[in-house]
Amino acid sequence: MVVGISRPRRPRHDLWRAREGATALEFALVAPVLFTILFGVVEFSRLMWTQSALHFAVEAAARCASVTPGVCGTSAQIQTYAAAEVSALNIPASAFTPSAPACGHQVIAAFGFQFVASGLFPFTPTLTAQACFA
Repeated sequence: MVVGISRPRRPRHDLWRAREGATALEFALVAPVLFTILFGVVEFSRLMWTQSALHFAVEAAARCASVTPGVCGTSAQIQTYAAAEVSALNIPASAFTPSAPACGHQVIAAFGFQFVASGLFPFTPTLTAQACFA
């Protein structure tokens, strides 16, 4: 074994052709954009899911008020019923407003949606839904 022999140094002009860290550099450049798009899709999917659940809850509560007044006879019972329909989303009963216009029993909901990635989306959209059942 020969001691003192080292690997020859690469000339400076060969540094431009070196490929050892190219993959890591490309990932570092693309990753922020990729993750922003990924989190954006997930957050807006949650928003649409919450909107859909809100519509379902007001429809179910309006129907309950019309069909089974023993269960949903008062405003408080209607609000509690609607909140129970979306209990997994933690929407409070106060977000639901029941009324009795000419169309029958109407339930309106308004809920301020909070994004999990609040740094990505610094605003709070208000989701609304309404249903009337005769």
